[in-house]
Amino acid sequence: MAAVRSAMAARAASRAVTRGAQFSAVCRVAGDPVSGTFPVRVQAFGRSLRGQLRLFSSAAAKDAGAEVFDHPDARKAVLVLEDGTKLEGVSFGAPVGIHGEVVFTTGMVGYPESLTDPSYRGQILVSTYPLAGNYGVPDTAATDATGLSKFHESSRIQASGFICQDYSYTHSHWNAKTSLAKWLRDEGVPGIHGIDTRALTKKIRAHGAMLGRIEIEGEAMSDAARVAATEGVGATEASAAGAGKPFPDPNLRNLVAEVSIKEPKVYGEGNGLRILAVDCGMKNNMIRTMVGMGAEVKVVPWDWDLASEIKAGSVDGLFISNGPGDPAVLTPLIDNVRTVLELPEEEMVPIFGICLGNQVTGLAAGCSSYKLPFGNRGQNQPVVNLLTGSAFITPQNHGYAIDPKSLAEGWQPLFENVNDGTNEGIMHTSKPFFTAQFHPEAKGGPVDTAFLFDVFLKSVGQAKAGNKGPISMPKPVPHDRPKVRKVLLLGSGGLSIGQAGEFDYSGAQAIKALKEEGIEVVLMNPNIASVQTNLTGTTANGQADEVYFLPVTPDFIEMVIKRERPDGIMISMGGQTALNCGVELDKNGVLEKYGVRVLGTSVQAIKNTEDRDIFASKLKEIGEKLAPSVATDNIEDAVKAAEGIGYPVMIRSAYALGGLGSGICTDEEHLREMASKALAVAPQILVEKSLKGWKEVEYEVVRDAADNCITVCNMENFDPLGVHTGDSIVIAPSQTLSNEEYHMLRETAIKVVRHCGIVGECNIQYALDPHSLDYCIIEVNARLSRSSALASKATGYPLAAVAARLALGVTLPEIKNAVTKVTSACFEPSLDYVVTKIPRWDLAKFAGVNQEIGSAMKSVGEVMAIGRSFEESFQKAMRMVDPGIEGFEPRGDYSNPEALLRELTRPTDKRPAAIAWALQHGTHTMEEVHDLSKIDRWFLARLKRMHDAGVVARQAVSRARTELGESASALEISRAALASIDKAEMRKLKMLGFSDRQIAGFLKESQVASEEGADDDKAWASSAIAAAEAGVQEMDVRTRRKALGVVPVAKQIDTLAAEYPAQTNYLYTTYAGDENDVEASKDGVMVLGSGTYRIGSSVEFDWCSVSAIRTLRELGRTTIVVNYNPETVSTDYDESDRLYFEELSKERVLDIYEAETADGIIVSVGGQIPNNLALPLHREGVKVLGTSPEMIDSAEDRFKFSSLMDSAGVKQPAWKELTTLADAKGFAERVGFPVLVRPSYVLSGAAMSVAHNDEELARILANAASVSPEHPVVITKFHDDALEIEFDGVAKDGKVIAHAISEHVEQAGVHSGDATLVLPPQTLSPYYTTQVRDIAARVASTLKITGPFNMQLLADGADVLVIECNLRASRSFPFVSKTVGSDFIAAATKAMVDADTSKDGLPDLTCGPRPSNFVGIKCPMFSFTRLGGADPVLGVEMASTGEVACFGKDKHEAFLKSLMASTFSLPKKAILVSTPASDHHKLVHPIFKLATLGFKIYATDDTHTFLSEHGIESTMVPLPSNAQDTKSPLMQAIRGRDVDLVVSVPSRTATNPTGEFMMRRVATDYNVPLLTNLNLVVMLADALEKHSQEPMVALVPDKLAEYYAKERPSDAWTGPKEFH
Repeated sequence: MAAVRSAMAARAASRAVTRGAQFSAVCRVAGDPVSGTFPVRVQAFGRSLRGQLRLFSSAAAKDAGAEVFDHPDARKAVLVLEDGTKLEGVSFGAPVGIHGEVVFTTGMVGYPESLTDPSYRGQILVSTYPLAGNYGVPDTAATDATGLSKFHESSRIQASGFICQDYSYTHSHWNAKTSLAKWLRDEGVPGIHGIDTRALTKKIRAHGAMLGRIEIEGEAMSDAARVAATEGVGATEASAAGAGKPFPDPNLRNLVAEVSIKEPKVYGEGNGLRILAVDCGMKNNMIRTMVGMGAEVKVVPWDWDLASEIKAGSVDGLFISNGPGDPAVLTPLIDNVRTVLELPEEEMVPIFGICLGNQVTGLAAGCSSYKLPFGNRGQNQPVVNLLTGSAFITPQNHGYAIDPKSLAEGWQPLFENVNDGTNEGIMHTSKPFFTAQFHPEAKGGPVDTAFLFDVFLKSVGQAKAGNKGPISMPKPVPHDRPKVRKVLLLGSGGLSIGQAGEFDYSGAQAIKALKEEGIEVVLMNPNIASVQTNLTGTTANGQADEVYFLPVTPDFIEMVIKRERPDGIMISMGGQTALNCGVELDKNGVLEKYGVRVLGTSVQAIKNTEDRDIFASKLKEIGEKLAPSVATDNIEDAVKAAEGIGYPVMIRSAYALGGLGSGICTDEEHLREMASKALAVAPQILVEKSLKGWKEVEYEVVRDAADNCITVCNMENFDPLGVHTGDSIVIAPSQTLSNEEYHMLRETAIKVVRHCGIVGECNIQYALDPHSLDYCIIEVNARLSRSSALASKATGYPLAAVAARLALGVTLPEIKNAVTKVTSACFEPSLDYVVTKIPRWDLAKFAGVNQEIGSAMKSVGEVMAIGRSFEESFQKAMRMVDPGIEGFEPRGDYSNPEALLRELTRPTDKRPAAIAWALQHGTHTMEEVHDLSKIDRWFLARLKRMHDAGVVARQAVSRARTELGESASALEISRAALASIDKAEMRKLKMLGFSDRQIAGFLKESQVASEEGADDDKAWASSAIAAAEAGVQEMDVRTRRKALGVVPVAKQIDTLAAEYPAQTNYLYTTYAGDENDVEASKDGVMVLGSGTYRIGSSVEFDWCSVSAIRTLRELGRTTIVVNYNPETVSTDYDESDRLYFEELSKERVLDIYEAETADGIIVSVGGQIPNNLALPLHREGVKVLGTSPEMIDSAEDRFKFSSLMDSAGVKQPAWKELTTLADAKGFAERVGFPVLVRPSYVLSGAAMSVAHNDEELARILANAASVSPEHPVVITKFHDDALEIEFDGVAKDGKVIAHAISEHVEQAGVHSGDATLVLPPQTLSPYYTTQVRDIAARVASTLKITGPFNMQLLADGADVLVIECNLRASRSFPFVSKTVGSDFIAAATKAMVDADTSKDGLPDLTCGPRPSNFVGIKCPMFSFTRLGGADPVLGVEMASTGEVACFGKDKHEAFLKSLMASTFSLPKKAILVSTPASDHHKLVHPIFKLATLGFKIYATDDTHTFLSEHGIESTMVPLPSNAQDTKSPLMQAIRGRDVDLVVSVPSRTATNPTGEFMMRRVATDYNVPLLTNLNLVVMLADALEKHSQEPMVALVPDKLAEYYAKERPSDAWTGPKEFH
């Protein structure tokens, strides 16, 4: 291994010069010397080691092409405002001082177009989007067919200066010719970055546009510089403009005269329509557009004699362009236009004015003009056509407006700004004159109103033909508002990979919106853990009127429709499950039969997008394209299609979720295998050309019934095409798309959505060629999706709530922006931050699973992080995925070159760590990483920037060691290194997203010493491990940081980049800011959420969090939520008083706690992550509400807990703390195998395993110690075949005030999260339940519990033994709360804040079983279909991804409903059985019942023999003999669906384990129901026997509230509709 590492190091060193420049050549600042890209500027340590570490760039990273902080030639720069405010930043443009009016633009792309827009003349342009320079600048010398600049809007930069938050010194784009910095320098225009542009925007918003100046370090502001902007202006005008004054006002100058053409010029000469165009600062694209539409455009100076030329008969139409400044100073032009307006009809020509042209025309028509407070500048201004009611998203750039109140007779307003009500255009009622304040030609921005040029030129053509009447606008789309009284909303059911908690959020939002519109809502959803299935509540909480916990299948839906008689049905809020049911109901005529209307997107529109063949045809109709593809419903046609297209090909399934059944096929054999699996889960597949390696881009689109259409969010995948977007790292907004690409794809999205007929919300995914403008459409999802939830949280735009209203016929302009409360929902959000989504995988839980990620989704959850830079956002997200990850850092060992190459080429969930490893070891240049991974160079450059900052930070240790000498201890050196980092450098590290713990890890003497010695891999261990070594710790860094005054600030997400004040407190923290957007709330209660969904922590903890939050608010307490899961209801900004979309780490929680001066923190409702923070927070003085953190530690620490139980007299399995392997083996020998290894502080049984012999024990112990290295591991005796019991409770001051006891159907050994729970217990004796209550009372008293707790217990003979106790909510809390009719979390929350619960009717320990006359059963949901290679068996470590629950008059009815709700199809014809010999005697009884019911029985070898011996007829199908025996009769029977249920009970002693695994795996892959637990088989047989005399759909579809109502009066504890 050392030889391999040595070779890799030598290889890296040899390439440093010869190959190191490759990536720099692509990504560097064009024109800058490559050698200057990464210089290190580190001042020498002073004697006191207080020298300043200057983190500019890293010499160790010269070949990477990414700066660490600033360009080496950068100087300080200051923006000085007229009120005396000084904002310091860094210069990256020309080193010249200038003056101007400071204005902001909210556009997220298009800086080359904006800077060259003449309307910005005299202005210092502030970009609210923090990043600039990402995609460089196109060729300024390139021209188009007209001779105009091809990529820019004029021949030079027109703005006086440019300001952004974070300038990217590296750029990456196929069309870039130079960098933004070099372009600015070449044109003599200063640029500043490093300024809190959000704070500046808010200042401008409050004050109005302000005068200012840019001062560059070392550059004096001479008089010449003061008047530089008045170039070409006479002395008198210059004086009037304030030349020589501290802040000259450019608006006092005639800016139009400065930018207007000096002599006329003709474009498109010879074209049919002759347009006279007045150049007031005309953008090139205005000329291009008209010439491209067949016009000859004669451009004339601003003061041209227009009437004379028109009278001469050489003009067919007059166009008046945009331009800068105050229109009132343009008296000659206004007079000229007035003269033209007054020409007689025979001389009259149509007139079209844009922007300044609108203002000039308005003034000529009698209006007055006025200066707007801060203007409208950006790409997302909503405008409504007052004639048609149609709304449009428009680009704008103006600081003045006209007041239409004084319009002359015959004129009327034409357009109006939906947000601020200002005039956006006028028209004449009888003459062909009209104007637009916005920019139909765009560049940059959307082209939604480009049709106005058609309107103008059509009017010109008509006028030439003698028709000189008023202009005519396109007719609005007719639409109706359906009369709806009651709506049935279909939920998505239990959570699974590809269909998770995002649909709880979407459904809850939709219900809330419907209730606000006065609609009665009936919800059908068996997801017991979801917030939307709460039984009571308020309209504000989004509570449905009726809730049915039933399978979401066509049969059950029809029964509910028959009972409830809804007017409408919503099928777009419940994922693919609801969508497919809606299509089936329509196909079967059920909806027509009952007169139910599908609200929102019609079924036909759904088919237009879901049916691959129809979709391709629809795209072809509008000239759009998919990749070359063929839709088919059989394997042979798929093979023919692939032969025609050419391998590799991509398989995509129709009507499928999360890419299920999709994948890239490299040859025919692979294709046949993939196609057969895909067709097992979908009715149709698409075989398409693989575009693997192209960029993947996604847009969320909203359209109303009136055809108003917007895009709410665009997102770019970090990973190239080939990785499902659900499994990809996703960045919002896009980082590497130019204005042309961004709006090209946006325009296409709107065109496609309109053509397909979608009403509501949808998303569209693209493949974009990274080397051209070529693209293909991948798919359109005509429903809410996981991306929709992400986009909602990323932008603050509530997509589901808006979509629900649109489904009722409400139009976008009628809906208010829920964040600002004053602007319209008909807008496109502007972000002034960067969002990073990273998926969460749990693949390590499954032995044998294929860990590669591709086109079929495998992730179980996701995180969303927000920052003011990519680095800050990305590193936050990395930590959010798992508390053990410190950020962008190497994890794992990639010293094997082949392993590293495989990871970079064929990604797994560990690819970011592999890239970090390659950076740390120098094994690959970033250009080589790009070639292997196809990840865009810009993203790789930013990763390199993070790496280099860490390298530089580590150098402080080396310098400290040199200064202090060899006698200094590691701790002294580490402390000295920390003390050497000054405020500026600490802030820069924090701005790059480094945590305090990471920084502490950098400053370890042992780590740096290893790096400088031999190539020891431990030198590059994670920061988490380094933090445990001698040296400064996380809290030392925190103390130093706070002493330096480096603390994060809170910023709002307001949807409009600070253009309008936000009325909600949706917050994130950042170090790239100077001020907080909000004041401290004081005395609020913080609730820590669950973080990302993972196996073991899912939507049930979000339910718990929301219940706690709502209870606190009902008690009048201010709530502060911290969570980072975009799929949840708890991260809906109106659920709490303050929402921090932030990390659940000690550092961040302390930051928020201190900033908010909170009164306390609740850690017990969010699962394991916040629970693990209890003790660390407590030790830092945080007030943790509820059970003492010391007691939480006593329950989590396996040794402490077992000791406590012994002292309390509570029985438990025999146990021992792990000290040595020998001791463990001795314990196992004494109590007998099997034994159970239980780590501390873990969730869902992580690393918990059963050992049956010494070899297994040694392996398991090693894994357990690595999972929880800081806490003990305990070994206990494992009890085979014992009953397992679940206890959920709430205690106050050590006394139980609420409880529920459930039993598991499966025997002990199956994790409680994977078990089938029955409530109330149906088989537990009164003895057992009495024992359980007694144990609960003693445990609550011993641990002094206040709040929720959960216990698992074993019943074995006369003993009831406690397994574990969690002093927090558990995943069963929603189930027991809804089943017994008492909200346990509401009770727990009241207990924790010492509120009264005496009147809540809680089931204390004296209460009998609840409920008494119905049964609830909770079934797990598994996603093994997506986890190729995993054995679908259950054990002590949890594997399920979700759960459902249903209710019945008895356990059999409830069980069948729940089983069907978990997507388990009940068998209809044949069952395949295979069990070990030890279980044969148990098997005979249920199999006999099933055979009696008429099922044909197939059985494997020994099982068949046993059944035959006992008189049960079966057909023998032998197990496959080896892994290559894939075509055995058994495998063919399953693939061909000759059987519709497989029973395969695993055994450790199986004689053919490979064959058993293959049987289970093929059943899973081909979607054949599988049971692996004999107790479930027994219960299924009993239930099927009981209901064999009636159709399955006759199972009673009652609401849970109806079960409550049936309680006998003596047993009733609540009203029929009371809950919480």
